[in-house]
Amino acid sequence: MRPTSLDEVAGQGHLLRPGSPLVTLAGADSSASVSAVSVILWGPPGTGKTTLAQAIARSSGRRFVELSAITAGVKDVREVMQEALTQRDLYGQSTILFLDEIHRFTKAQQDALLPGVENGWVVLIAATTENPSFSVISPLLSRSLLLTLRPLGDDDLGALVDRAVTDPRGLAGGVVLSAEARSALVRLASGDARRALTALEAAASVAADDATREDAPHPDGADADTDGPEDADADDAGADDAGADDADADDADADDAGGETTADGDDRPVITGDHIAQAVDRALLRYDRQGDEHYDVISAFIKSVRGSDVDAAVHYLARMIEAGEDPRFIARRLVISAAEDIGLADPQALQIAVAAADAVAFIGMPEGRIPLAEATVYLATTAKSNAAYNAINAAIADVRAGGFGRVPLHLRDAHYPGAKRLGHGKGYKYSHDSDIGIVAQQYLPDELRGRQYYQPTSHGAERDVSARLEKIRRILDGG
Repeated sequence: MRPTSLDEVAGQGHLLRPGSPLVTLAGADSSASVSAVSVILWGPPGTGKTTLAQAIARSSGRRFVELSAITAGVKDVREVMQEALTQRDLYGQSTILFLDEIHRFTKAQQDALLPGVENGWVVLIAATTENPSFSVISPLLSRSLLLTLRPLGDDDLGALVDRAVTDPRGLAGGVVLSAEARSALVRLASGDARRALTALEAAASVAADDATREDAPHPDGADADTDGPEDADADDAGADDAGADDADADDADADDAGGETTADGDDRPVITGDHIAQAVDRALLRYDRQGDEHYDVISAFIKSVRGSDVDAAVHYLARMIEAGEDPRFIARRLVISAAEDIGLADPQALQIAVAAADAVAFIGMPEGRIPLAEATVYLATTAKSNAAYNAINAAIADVRAGGFGRVPLHLRDAHYPGAKRLGHGKGYKYSHDSDIGIVAQQYLPDELRGRQYYQPTSHGAERDVSARLEKIRRILDGG
């Protein structure tokens, strides 16, 4: 199923626009006289790094050499460079060197690439799953374009799976993929094309085995019975009466056995959700990232955190992770929960949630599940307060209802010429001039004077805030 051109590549539309470096590289002349820029492809597994390199080589007609940093060494790199130089000088043909897992190369091994890249002996296409800023030497980075590949979207994965079912290079139309199975494959793949195709191939094998068992003769020898001509006529005559019932029974048996086939005489095996589950050896979660289950599970997750049920919160977190939910979405919800449901009862909660979101973005999955779990446990077990959340909602409600007035004169900006003639800043009291850092002074507009939006609770750290706020308000009111 490896694409033979960039037109067949699934996803990565942001890198394959007309005039983009990869499209230009694929369409460039293969002669050594035409210069081409080297690129470093950075992205998660299964996003098409090797596919893009091979498609570019085929489209451009360049000589293609592939090395893996896992097995290759400096000697192999130098041999490729020498052969590329020979091909250029003798035959005028340029060479594409695809180096997979470049982050596994040591600094000395990467140094061996520099002469060939700098002098144009090869066009380097390097692939890595790790941040090149930390794993690729600076001289090589400065001589290459860094292109970031994204996990494939659901539509791209669906199109890829559909093509694999019908394409002669894939299953060649030998099976039928049910809608349930297609959705399960897309969900389980989590943006990884290789994972989707591997699971599809395994599920097709399971479906074919089930269909074969369904078609096999029964051991009771019923298929071996032979009828004489008269018996055969009698059987034919009775078929009109019993045929429909027998067909229904056969269909039901086939469904129960898992060897499902299509209607209208099409005996191709049908891949079902059960086949996908058997193939990947895991239960299929009912979870649609665009449907009700997506919202139901995240709702239960946040409500469990808010309700301090840490075990339920971790359970729903696990369901989302196993269903392939975007970890950044989960992290964002944790950040929101830390501010909305915990607030100043534990100001550390927001910092932990933000740190977890940063960690997930930095390390990715599956390791990203660990900071997500840490943040979930912390938020679920700490003190809770929604006082800050209620305060901003109440203030916004007043503003939307027209409950606002002019800023008091003594608080208005007085830095520009003429402001003082308008009375701006007159009578303003500088808080730091007071021994306690607070002075009696009006801050709200006249129309809202005395309005209190923030009502702290007695939970956690907000207990201290409540006692301090009571004193602050008394001073501000002149008491």
